[in-house]
Amino acid sequence: MTNNLMQTDLSVWGMYQHADIVVKIVMIGLILASVVTWAIFFSKSVELFTQKRRLKREQQQLGNARSLDEACEMASAFGVKSLSTVLINEAQNELELSAGSEDNEGIKERTGFRLERRVAAVGRHMGRGNGFLATIGAISPFIGLFGTVWGIMNSFIGIAQSQTTNLAVVAPGIAEALLATAIGLVAAIPAVVIYNIFARVIGGYKASLGDVAAQVLLLQSRDLDLEASSQARPVPVRTAQKLRVS
Repeated sequence: MTNNLMQTDLSVWGMYQHADIVVKIVMIGLILASVVTWAIFFSKSVELFTQKRRLKREQQQLGNARSLDEACEMASAFGVKSLSTVLINEAQNELELSAGSEDNEGIKERTGFRLERRVAAVGRHMGRGNGFLATIGAISPFIGLFGTVWGIMNSFIGIAQSQTTNLAVVAPGIAEALLATAIGLVAAIPAVVIYNIFARVIGGYKASLGDVAAQVLLLQSRDLDLEASSQARPVPVRTAQKLRVS
């Protein structure tokens, strides 16, 4: 009995080769899901790391701006793909569309809405791929369990047909079945961990981008208020008296 068991190839590749066609399909699907998980991890890690560093540098530079025009001059050095430049252009575009309007509060409200929508759109864009990670993390254990149940079922069918309870007959089939569950866990655990990491990083990135949007809105609001104050500035008393004398 021991010699027969030792002659059976119980390596991972050997168990895969001797597995049922359904179990093989389950294993291949789970391995592909794991490949997708790690591909998303490496691609999005580079993207998030680069964008986060860039946004932090731009946020520090915009902190020195005293007007929206000065921020536009700074944005020219950021590049077209800069999100800070996009937010500044949104504020400038709203000022151009609202030219001639004396309702400064309305301009601020519309600008705030446009900046908020832009930040939300960036958040959705950065969250691409997280849906795949969530799906893989949620269903991989169940798919692996399905392969295990199918494999154990075939093992019991083989026991019934051979009419023996020899360990050499029972063990390989059960090992092949449990391999499907193991691969399911290997695919699911990294997917769940990576999903949680990305969710936290993207949340922090959106918060930083929201700070930049608030900074741009602050500059626009200051410019509008200073312009309104200069236009409503009263005539000095001495000047008024000279006009009366003349």
